[in-house]
Formats: sequence, structure tokens, C-alpha cells
Amino acid sequence: MQRICLALPTNRECRATITALGQEATYAVDHFDVEVHLLVLDSCAPPVRAEHVTAMQTMPPHPRIIVHHLSEVDQRGFLERVVADTAKPNLLLDLMLPNRLSYGACTNRAFLVAFALGCSSVHRRDSDSYYQTGPDGKAVFPIHHELASLGRRAEDAADAVSQTVLTEEHANRRVAMVGSSFVGEPSVDINEIAHTDPEAYYDVVSLWAPIDWPSERKRQLVAESFRGAGQDPFEEDRSTLTLVDPMRVDMCNIAFHEVHARVPLPPATDTIGSDYFLIHLVYSAGLPGVLHNRNIVNYHTGERRTDSGFFAYQTRFVKFLLSMLYFNFLYDRLAETGPSLLDEQDLVRGSLVAEFARQSMGLDQDENQERLNRVDSAYRRLGGRYAEFADLLLPRRDSLIEEAREDIGDFAVLTEAWGELVHAARDTLIYDTAPGHRQVGP
Repeated sequence: MQRICLALPTNRECRATITALGQEATYAVDHFDVEVHLLVLDSCAPPVRAEHVTAMQTMPPHPRIIVHHLSEVDQRGFLERVVADTAKPNLLLDLMLPNRLSYGACTNRAFLVAFALGCSSVHRRDSDSYYQTGPDGKAVFPIHHELASLGRRAEDAADAVSQTVLTEEHANRRVAMVGSSFVGEPSVDINEIAHTDPEAYYDVVSLWAPIDWPSERKRQLVAESFRGAGQDPFEEDRSTLTLVDPMRVDMCNIAFHEVHARVPLPPATDTIGSDYFLIHLVYSAGLPGVLHNRNIVNYHTGERRTDSGFFAYQTRFVKFLLSMLYFNFLYDRLAETGPSLLDEQDLVRGSLVAEFARQSMGLDQDENQERLNRVDSAYRRLGGRYAEFADLLLPRRDSLIEEAREDIGDFAVLTEAWGELVHAARDTLIYDTAPGHRQVGP
């Protein structure tokens, strides 16, 4: 029987999402021969964690659904055991559980926990999203397509999809990723800029492209960025076995097989978009994937509308723009290398990814200085809190540029150590003792 990990990292109250995740787990065991390990990695304060415990304890029990609820204390204990025998345990622990928000690191923790549980795949969801309902009024669960294809050889998975768009050279490779996108609000919370000043929106969003791209190509990118699958409701299933375009899937609606055992996600702190790297890697390496249309509904929480939430989120957005100096370089190297990213067993060579990351650290910083200049200009035109943020940004310019460079160095370090961590995780208990059937943290 296949064992899978349905994972939800969270740092916010999300009882409704947890309840819905339990329903998706039930769907999985009702329709597939799987054992589901439902994993909530909870970074919330104790009162909110207690609410999450209640939500998990009220899930209807099922012999093939095992619930795991890990606080950051629990996660740290597990990680300390994983890194104990490595050459740099303290550094690796900091990269896996930094003291600042990290989208990549929280998902990396889910990966290692899944390996410890013996799961063959990780199916990730987000706490600021919910499932669509179909014409019959029932929830539309992405795991339907994920379990139908993930891990199967492409030629064998063709019977589970609507259409196949692959060449023969890919037919014997296993499906490494199944994903879809979202409907609802944009994935990056900057729609206010678009409504206030469309040209300022273009000036800012276009900065995630290489600076030297022509204007028309940038405008096309801006038009597609952060919009997901639009607003059309789900009507019927459509799925394509293909090399999945990274612009068509989102990390709130994704599942991975094997590739996450080879390369981690970048552990950058306070940087949105830092968890999308594997999507690009799967595409460039020529690993088959499935793109389906069971899109999840995205929404933004009220916390981002507060002053503190606004300034924190804008910092993450700016760091994302600065990170693109390095990721654009990496994506170019991945595209140039193509199938040579794979070894003779069609597995990703993590050493190549680490090498590219180290090469990128030598890039000239003038491009990022220009990015900050353009952000400053656009935000001052917008006025209000954006102008205030521009003032706050001024004394931090050099430190943010250096942080972005250090982040890519951290990615190289973690990638070089990832194989060792995965091997250790597979031999490590999550808890100090073996878990019970429905292990839910206090």
C-alpha cells in the first residue's frame, strides 16, 4: 500500500482549512489504496495551536488516516535528531528552522517528516486557501489527480489523464509532479497597486524579469503574473500529461514524487516565492508532470491590511524581487543543461543545482541596485503607506541586497547536504517514541 503525506504548514489560525484537509484525506482513502499521513506543521502561538488540536481531534477516525500535529518545538526536536551526525549540525538546523518566516524552509521540514514517515510523495496545501465545489456541490479535491498519476511511468499514467503532450523520450520517466493553480485573489497581495496606479504596478512587477528583457516581453509577464487560473469555476475535470509550465501551477496545489529527495527548496527568509524552485527544476529536467484544473481558491487574510502586516509583506515582496537576480541565472542554467540534469536513473543531480547556486553568488549587484531604485520611485508615486515603506527601505538597501546573496549561498549549502539529511530522516523517529495511531500534539 502506498503511503503519502498530505501536508499543511501554517503560522495562522486555520481551523476550517484543517477540517477541509481531513475531508481530502478521507476522499483519498475512499478512492485509492493509500495510507494518508495528514501532517500539520504549526508555527502558531499556543492558544491558536490548541484550536487546531480541537479541529484535528474532531476528524472522523479512519484506519488509514494518521494525523500528525507538530509545533515548532516538536519540529526542532525532530530536526536536531536528523542533523546530529552531520558536519555542521547547527548551521543545518538554522537553515531548516530559521527564526524568521521562510516559505521554503517550512516545506523542507514537511519533506523530511514525510521521509521519516516512509511516505513516497508529499501533497502540499496552504492555510490561506480553500477547495472549490463542483456542479454537484461536492468539494473538488486535487488529490484525485495527484494519486492517479504521481510516481507512475508516463506511458502508464496516460490512461489517467484527458490528454498527453509528451515525446517518446519522456515516456519511460516517472511523473515527478502533479499540480494545478488557484482562482480567487492574486497569489501576491499587491492588487491595491494595480488599482491605484497601473504603470507603477508594471514598473514593480516587471522587476522579477531580467532587467535587460524588452518592454513587450515584460508586459506579457506582468499580465500573467500572480493571476493563477483566473476566475472560472470548476465545471469538469481536465488534465494533461506533459512538461508542466511553471507559470501554470502554484505551491498551494502541488504534489511531488522523488524530486524532493534530490533537491530542497531555497530556505530564504522573509522572501515570497522562495518555495517555487522545484517546479522549474522538474520542467527543465524534462521530468513528466500532470497539469489539472482542480484549482484551489486563494484569499488574503486581514493581517496583511494592518500596518505591521503591510510593511512585513512589502519587505518579503522586495526580497523576492532581489532574489530574482539569482533565480533568473539559475533558471537559465537549468534550461541550458536540460536532461543532463538527470543521472542514468533519470534522477536529478543535486550537485549540479548546488554548483549553479554557488556560481550565481558572483553576479554583479548593479542589477539589484537598479531594482531598488525603481521600487523607490514607484512607491513614492503611490504615496501613503507605500511612500512610508520607501523611507524605511532606504537605510536597509545594502543589507537587503547582501541578504539576498547570502540566501542563495544558504541554498547551495543545504542542497549539498540534502542527500545526507534525507537519508538520516528516513532512519529518524518524528517523536521521542513511536507515534500512536492519531498523534496530535498538545
